[in-house]
Amino acid sequence: MAEHNISLTQAEWSVMECLWEAGPLTGREVTRQMDQRCGWSRSTTLTLLSRLEAKGALESVPAEKGPKVFSPLLKREDAALGETKDFLDRVYQGSLSLMVSALTQKQALSREELDELYELLKGLEEENHA
Repeated sequence: MAEHNISLTQAEWSVMECLWEAGPLTGREVTRQMDQRCGWSRSTTLTLLSRLEAKGALESVPAEKGPKVFSPLLKREDAALGETKDFLDRVYQGSLSLMVSALTQKQALSREELDELYELLKGLEEENHA
């Protein structure tokens, strides 16, 4: 299983999205999709696949008769959580309330969003007092 603290560049994130959506895929299939999505060359995509494999975000397994098949080891949820934590630490000194305050000052929340936040906070409070 991949580590939860793998940091992904924007380009690596794009390749991982491809694998999360449609994986496992051969290198050729990933190359074709990244060409369609981003206009990337074969060598760019293969370099990114190699880099992601070295980071432990994905694995490649040689098919019995054919090319390698790439599969994500890092779950999308874990990658998103890591990116969110990094952003929160870097920009808001780890303060979730400071981030929410900053976001709500510039953008009004809908009633539905407020209700969702309230329910989330209520659930967290119940967990902490259990």
